[in-house]
Amino acid sequence: MPTPKSILLHLDGSARTAERVELARRLADAFDAQVTGMPCTISALMRYPFALEGAAEAIAIMRDSDKAARDRMYASFTAHAAGSHRMHWTEPESDAPWGFARRALYADLVIVGQRDRKDPMASELPGDFLPSLLVESGRPALVLPYAGPLEPLGDTVLLAWKESPEAARAVSAALPWLRKASRVHAVCYGDEADASLKKLQGYLAAQGIAGISLHDGGNEEGDAGDRLLSLAADVGADLLVMGCYGHSRAREWILGGATRTILESMTLPVLMSH
Repeated sequence: MPTPKSILLHLDGSARTAERVELARRLADAFDAQVTGMPCTISALMRYPFALEGAAEAIAIMRDSDKAARDRMYASFTAHAAGSHRMHWTEPESDAPWGFARRALYADLVIVGQRDRKDPMASELPGDFLPSLLVESGRPALVLPYAGPLEPLGDTVLLAWKESPEAARAVSAALPWLRKASRVHAVCYGDEADASLKKLQGYLAAQGIAGISLHDGGNEEGDAGDRLLSLAADVGADLLVMGCYGHSRAREWILGGATRTILESMTLPVLMSH
């Protein structure tokens, strides 16, 4: 995959939005890319539908609250974009947050933050916003944790390999980082892990990426998500690359065990693709 040229940046009222803007600006410079910052939250009227049954004054207050939130996001984006000609603001979709996944179809990469249930602004988005974005858009997403450092990014990369379309798309999306990384590690679980890793090594060598450290993770028992995070800490990874596994059933998102663990407990940035 060539370096991403069109990056869609998710903006909300959460604590680390400003850091996401700064990181997106640095990536835009590194990849000669353009970043579109788009606010995406649930309106106050949707979060508190009882207001529709109240006085018109209550509804007006809700709308004023939405405008104030949007103005704060704009001010933060403008300040942390630091005048970069690569950073562009766009108004939210009228059907946010569902329209955000539709807008992501026109981006090479999406940057979004991990959900922090303790953040007062967590209710701005539905709990399944991130998995639904990954599944519905089909675009790779760089998910940034709500705690811990965000830099450096991509100096030491850990690939979570599996012979699946999701993992293959994630590795392809990671190639711009892999080519610049100082160290690349790859791990695979299961009986055929070693053979799969050797084939991945050959593929990456053809991409000009050599010196891969291979890790046979053994059997697939236990929570692979916890094991991935443990290995990431052991090798000093600052970026984890993996497939996102999940599907929708009866309006509920059913995620794979490792995907769910990573989205809930990530300790480093994760590049994911469905």
